[in-house]
Amino acid sequence: MIVTGNTILITGGTSGIGLAFAEEFIKEGNRVIITGRREDRLEAIKNKLPEIITRVSDVSDAAQRAGLAEWVFQNYPETNMLINNAGIQLVTDLKSPVDLERVRTETETNFIAPVHLASLFTPHFAEKENAAIINITSGLAFAPLAFMPVYCATKAAMHSLTLSLRHQLKQTGIKVFEIAPPAVDTELGHDRREDKSQSHGGIPVQEFIAGAMKAIKNDELEAAIGQAAGLRSKREALFEQMNSW
Repeated sequence: MIVTGNTILITGGTSGIGLAFAEEFIKEGNRVIITGRREDRLEAIKNKLPEIITRVSDVSDAAQRAGLAEWVFQNYPETNMLINNAGIQLVTDLKSPVDLERVRTETETNFIAPVHLASLFTPHFAEKENAAIINITSGLAFAPLAFMPVYCATKAAMHSLTLSLRHQLKQTGIKVFEIAPPAVDTELGHDRREDKSQSHGGIPVQEFIAGAMKAIKNDELEAAIGQAAGLRSKREALFEQMNSW
């Protein structure tokens, strides 16, 4: 994949993996658009990186997704890459009645939003010579942690979706990547931590980004980074080990 001279839309770009991707792609000579729900965070990032383009948008809202796509087409028609990165990670106890609103929000953000955005952008990307959709999944798509079953299920669904999307687009010039992170030291999963400022733990973000960028540059369409590779190759055995509580 040519990783310079692109215009790239990144969802969930205000922190963690999304923001690190934005910074790296800017260094590589690309124009980058990031979205997020929090205007204050977007403003802070804009102050730090004046060249970045920001847009307030909640990907869990279908109307806002459609509005985002239309805004991109009108203002940045050269956009040729979409990184479906936005995600939330919640604990769900299936031993008692679940909070359906939490389940819907997690599913809408992690799975329905990428399905919708891919469908909105593929007709536009089909006209480009160099275009890509990059889905950020997880090593937990292959071997889930049972205490956050909905999150893991959405990532497994994203793995399946990426396979199907790649097949449907095989006659176009659109490349479809799946990048599966291991545990990365970001804010993800703060819902289950008493100290909301505490990070996730795991490998440094830049270590993950280095592996992800190498995969994208080398057209490695399905790339499990770091320990996520083991989760993919030894999923059943590791599931028992990871959930021995």
